[in-house]
Amino acid sequence: MPQKRRSQSWTVLKQAGNECFRAGQYGEAVNLYSQSIQLLEKSGQKNKEDLGILHSNRAASYLKDGNCSECIKDCTTSLELVPFGFKALLRRASAYEALERYRQAYVDYKTVLQIDWNIPAAHDGVNRMTKALTDIDGPSWREKLPPIPTVPMSVKESLAQAASSAPSPQQNSTIDNKKKAPGPEAAKKAKALKEEGNAFVKKGQHKKAVEKYMQSLSQDPTEVTTYTNRALCYLSLKMYKEAISDCDEALRLDSANIKAFYRRAQANKELKNKKSAIEDLNSVLKIELNNTEAQKLLQEVQKMK
Repeated sequence: MPQKRRSQSWTVLKQAGNECFRAGQYGEAVNLYSQSIQLLEKSGQKNKEDLGILHSNRAASYLKDGNCSECIKDCTTSLELVPFGFKALLRRASAYEALERYRQAYVDYKTVLQIDWNIPAAHDGVNRMTKALTDIDGPSWREKLPPIPTVPMSVKESLAQAASSAPSPQQNSTIDNKKKAPGPEAAKKAKALKEEGNAFVKKGQHKKAVEKYMQSLSQDPTEVTTYTNRALCYLSLKMYKEAISDCDEALRLDSANIKAFYRRAQANKELKNKKSAIEDLNSVLKIELNNTEAQKLLQEVQKMK
């Protein structure tokens, strides 16, 4: 019986920590998660998965509170307990980025994409780190990177099964149940068409890119990045209402998609929808506090009459 009470206590503390985190009380959340970790360790259960989650949750609280060094320590502990946990990798990458340790951040973001290619935050992180490292180290920046670990197929499969049996949190890509996921053949066609669209974007041929993205979405209407890519083209073509529509669709699929919020804000700015643009940019900054592009655009929008 005592063991049961002890076991229940750490779960109650964890839940209380979760509630404090949601309420923005990050310091108190850290305290509660710490107590929960202590009780679980003393219980002798040695449940690596539960301990890994607690360390990852505490890391999220440290990150929100600006304590990046402690965030990195907790994420590293979590990853030792549960290798290749993508939440811990993402949180550690964000902390490394905040501390300007861009090489380590790049490695973690790239590792996340090995686990799940459809996590927008990881794609955005890779893009930011690529730009930062190119500015610092020049064209040969990749030569200075630490080794990027290879995620075993067994890990990918087990994580995919876990993801399919449970709803994803807001910061990760979620698929709208009203949209049917494509079969393997359709997904392959969609990917090829999207890549053709991307190639046209690089050449500045946005109308042709829009056509390819449209064809791609006819094969796979659940691919978030295709909507945000087409929205970028619509912005270039000054088709702002169409850009907003695509961003709306992307956010239905992934409620925390930074590119969708940012591009919708750009479109709303051009349409003089000041309030909507500010709301979208604030949404970006809630997800990613140090997003300099969103900060700059927000200043511009706030000056609008």
